Amino acid sequence: MKKILLTILCFSLFSCAELQQVVDSLPTSAVIDEATIGNGLKEALDKGIEKQVTKLTQENGFYKNELVKILLPEELQKVDKALRSIGLGSLADQGLVAINRAAEDAVSGATPIFVNAVKEMTFNDAKNILLGADNAATSYLETKTNTALYNQFNPVIKNSFSKVGADQIWSNIITKYNSIPLTNNVNPDLTDYVTEQALQGVYTMISVEEKEIRTKASSRTSTLLKQVFALQD
Repeated sequence: MKKILLTILCFSLFSCAELQQVVDSLPTSAVIDEATIGNGLKEALDKGIEKQVTKLTQENGFYKNELVKILLPEELQKVDKALRSIGLGSLADQGLVAINRAAEDAVSGATPIFVNAVKEMTFNDAKNILLGADNAATSYLETKTNTALYNQFNPVIKNSFSKVGADQIWSNIITKYNSIPLTNNVNPDLTDYVTEQALQGVYTMISVEEKEIRTKASSRTSTLLKQVFALQD
């Protein structure tokens, strides 16, 4: 195993001649070229995107998933508590569902941005990911896509609030809350908050798939994934 990892590291540490000497000294079955390593990491990321991100776009993809369910920001938790205390729990529930529905709607636009980030992966990126932490691939995607996804999600979530009725629901919630005696009026802008929570939800689900592939051989469902990820076992 040390020889296999040495083969990968040599791509960046040695000259071509030195690298060839090392490669020639290894069993043929142990040698994996740059393209294979890169393609294996790209396949793993594509699998995570296809399998896990797609789940988030479905109804209840956020709301019924405890890993990513969007809860109320601290400012609005007092609103939720106050409404429930006066028998308006159903209205509070509607508000929570609405912000999760908006996130589910927005994530549908994430895939093309992820696909471009995967296509741009270099061998050096792949090497660092392969030899990195259990979430190294997810961290790579987050670095490459966070700004673009925020810019994609934010207007979609804003429109989704109208589309799924969240704007009206939250208008009713805030109006009800502000009418309760002895409470301080609130008028929160939820768009930025839900955008950030949706982003974190996406990266969380990709990291779930990445960890599965890294730690469970049974999750490596192709010859390429088995070949490449065996290097980090």
